[in-house]
Amino acid sequence: MKPDLLPLLPQPRGVPWPTTSWPTADLDPRVDRAALTRLLDRAFADEEPEDLERTNAVVVVQRGAIVAERYRKDVDPDRAFISWSMAKSITSALIGILAREGKLDVSKPIPVKEWPAGDRRHGITIDQMLRMVDGLRFREAEDLGDGSVRYYADDESDVIPMLFGEGKEDVAGFAATLPWVAEPEARWNYNSGASNLLARLVRETLGTDEAGMRAFMKRELFDRIGMTTADPRFDAAGNFIGSSTCYCSARDFARFGYLYLRDGVWDGERLLPEGWVDYARTASPQSNGIYGAHFWVIPGSLGLFYCSGAFGQRILISPKLDLVVVRLGVTAPHKVGAVVRYCKELVDAFRPTA
Repeated sequence: MKPDLLPLLPQPRGVPWPTTSWPTADLDPRVDRAALTRLLDRAFADEEPEDLERTNAVVVVQRGAIVAERYRKDVDPDRAFISWSMAKSITSALIGILAREGKLDVSKPIPVKEWPAGDRRHGITIDQMLRMVDGLRFREAEDLGDGSVRYYADDESDVIPMLFGEGKEDVAGFAATLPWVAEPEARWNYNSGASNLLARLVRETLGTDEAGMRAFMKRELFDRIGMTTADPRFDAAGNFIGSSTCYCSARDFARFGYLYLRDGVWDGERLLPEGWVDYARTASPQSNGIYGAHFWVIPGSLGLFYCSGAFGQRILISPKLDLVVVRLGVTAPHKVGAVVRYCKELVDAFRPTA
């Protein structure tokens, strides 16, 4: 563990792993119950709040048990919702599994078959793509400074044509066309194209097709931790759309967060390499302290790191509070700053008051 990272705690004694079902528990008496109730009541009011707009689910896990959970009236707990960019963190986990098996070394250059011999892009490593310091051009969105974003117009964007236009049949093939604009490590730039190249790398490393990739994801990740609703989506080229598209229930997204809270270990088995979670939650200097290896980071005393998806999808993980918080919903991109504030208030309700 790096000295600036809070320790990841082991499974509490006597608490069952949530592989088949989540245990439930009462709130710790030190939790601000009144604040938590206000937050949940506001998000799930009959009339959607103007700032948050629609919240479909909130699940809070502390010390291995669900201690708070709320859904919209028309939402069943097993209903799966799109991850959007939280899929990037799932892609990172798949790379980690292959690293644990000795099939990938993230310090090595990423093989991209479309790049001609001698192309300087061949020097970009898997690690640099995971940390988004690869030096490739990718135009996605403008940060508005409060956690919300403005997505670029079609003629400025790379993400829109990749996912919904000319690149949608082969998202990794589209990403392979991204030009070099800076030396690797010179800058941080959010790059959904890198995530799709990494997802294709997993399939190519396995030497399999879409069916084999689905089986690998199910066998080595989803089934191991009980993510029964997980439904990754693939493009016509047979590649997992690792930047953006895996459907899961809120409880299953909480299981994914819990795997990282428990240092990549599940029920006595190490799924992710030792040190992988620390690697994921260590912010690169180029990102000004906010981004690790396909995980976002919030500097501070709670050790928060998280998965983030468009329209306000979040899985927040706090080693200090032994906490996982999932929020799923549909919030306009220019209002997502409200989701950032809301999630912070949810976490703050669990800070000990005595």
